[in-house]
Amino acid sequence: MTEGAAGLRSIPALLHRNATQYANAPAYREKEFGIWQTWSWAETEKEIEALALGLLNLGVNKGDYIAIIGRNRPYLYWSMVAAQSVGAVPVPLYQDAVAEEMEYVLAHCGARFVIAADQEQVDKVIEIQDDLHQFEHMIYLDARGMRKYDHRRLHQYSHVQDQGRAAYDEFIEELKARRDSLDYDDTCVMLYTSGTTGKPKGVVLSNRNIIETARASSEFDHLKANDEVLAYLPMAWVGDFIFSIGQAYWTGFCVNCPESPETMMTDLKEIAPTYFFAPPRVFETQLTNIMIRMEDAGSFKRKLFKNFMDHARKVGPKILDGEPVSGMDKLKYALGNLMVYGPLKNALGFSKVRVGYTAGEAIGPEIFDFYRSLGINLKQLYGQTEATVFITQQPDGQVRSDTVGVPSPGVELRIAENGEVFYRSPGVFVEYYKNAESTADTKDAEGWVATGDAGFIEEATGHLRIIDRAKDVGQMADGRMFAPKYVENKLKFFPNILEAVVFGAGRDRCTAFINIDLTAVGNWAERNNIAYASYQELAGHPQVLDTIQNHIEEVNQSVAQDEMLSGCQIHRFLVLHKELDADDGELTRTRKVRRKIIAEKFQDLVTALYDGSTSVYTETEVTYEDGRKGAIKATLEIRDAKVMPIATKMAAE
Repeated sequence: MTEGAAGLRSIPALLHRNATQYANAPAYREKEFGIWQTWSWAETEKEIEALALGLLNLGVNKGDYIAIIGRNRPYLYWSMVAAQSVGAVPVPLYQDAVAEEMEYVLAHCGARFVIAADQEQVDKVIEIQDDLHQFEHMIYLDARGMRKYDHRRLHQYSHVQDQGRAAYDEFIEELKARRDSLDYDDTCVMLYTSGTTGKPKGVVLSNRNIIETARASSEFDHLKANDEVLAYLPMAWVGDFIFSIGQAYWTGFCVNCPESPETMMTDLKEIAPTYFFAPPRVFETQLTNIMIRMEDAGSFKRKLFKNFMDHARKVGPKILDGEPVSGMDKLKYALGNLMVYGPLKNALGFSKVRVGYTAGEAIGPEIFDFYRSLGINLKQLYGQTEATVFITQQPDGQVRSDTVGVPSPGVELRIAENGEVFYRSPGVFVEYYKNAESTADTKDAEGWVATGDAGFIEEATGHLRIIDRAKDVGQMADGRMFAPKYVENKLKFFPNILEAVVFGAGRDRCTAFINIDLTAVGNWAERNNIAYASYQELAGHPQVLDTIQNHIEEVNQSVAQDEMLSGCQIHRFLVLHKELDADDGELTRTRKVRRKIIAEKFQDLVTALYDGSTSVYTETEVTYEDGRKGAIKATLEIRDAKVMPIATKMAAE
């Protein structure tokens, strides 16, 4: 293949190819007011061209940064490509970020223009605009509630397009010149990291990064123009960008946008995508909902479900991978597919999934195996923003819950002496914007990037196994390995547990904070006529604590079987009085635990877990939905969990 993927050296170039080659094929769908609207590739090119001309009319220069804020909508995806078409750099932001978080990103990148979805996002930018010295104009998509605003620097999206169409003769030659000048090493997008350990960093990704990665990953999984995806993950996340822009424009498949986050599951079922990606939390939530429904079902249905699911776990993955199973097993599985697996997949929206992926965090093996046992080709990939997502992928027929696959096409791997994973590939980011020091710390002169994760490559299979974040992997006081994420993922398999944070580095034993899942535990409380007024009250209920203790002791039994990590059994735990929240700084916007911040914020609780206390009083500051601050007070019960003897084989050694 020639440099620049046969001359296609930018996303706008891919758009033009698709508008020519797949002119009448669907490019985007969006559900609005309960009705799906469709735009073909030819129509999409016209929409993007009108917006690009409108941006030129507003004075967008080459190299300008254009922030894009909102949920997944075709118009906002078009905004990113229109920005690229005029030589500007799109910078998508997390729509649930508070104004203060947005201020940092907008000031850091120096955005002159903002394209916002609705009044809520416009208000956030207006709140901080006096501190944004480069900011000049904002374009809004949804006009509801915007009538009485000062429109000197506010412009309606459709009006910008109309003005672009009206100025066609004036600006079309300039647009063509800018579009044609786009090159492989020009910036395609800037995406900010989640900021797990500090301020987010602006990751600069070039056209080369996006297109080469999209091409290689699409060929790896045989993605085609007739595939369908559901775009529902944050547009500021690299995974959504590579799936909904990179791969979509490379292959020409259709991107479907749900009506709202609340209707996502219904819309997923209606679209029935063939290619699907979700972080572990989505699969965990779906499994929780399944288990809740089964608890509410009659005894016959529960027995039927258990019988067929036990069989599915035994033979489902083998059938999926084409391994031999007996005729009777096949027959029973086919019957199960008719009565249980098929209807369940249809209810989940997975009836047509040909390729499914999960990544972002490690998924619990039990959760992963559950979906594969249904016949869903769910696989794991390992990636980072700095890699343009793909570092490793699992080839069909080589899918396991305990590895993240082999190096993606074009990716090289090496393991440092301390166990940290390094990679090099065409997807390696250009730099961290305005942060040469961090760039040099992360990427060396030869292009090798430090992942920050500890792992090893299996000699027999070439598969990569990730143990944990390198900074989180440590030792217990007696020298045994401490890998908290391994235990946390096992805990989160239980529908009642939403989040877990395990402590133990440098200590003589492990302890844990637990967040209950309000949906699952609340459903249990209703079935058992247990009244509760708040999350806090339910989290402290003795029967809830009994249930969580049983789950922890079951996990301890499993952990005890692992020779390397048997020391990570949980000795003591408490159930937190509040849900960990991104608005309170305890999670990132991609829902990753900010372990260090949690340890510092709840230092009194950590101390109580280790000093033998049976309860602890605490006061915690919280942020309400409207941005106000408040405090909640609670006395939390601390419980001991039964620790299991390590496996006999290990004891003998």
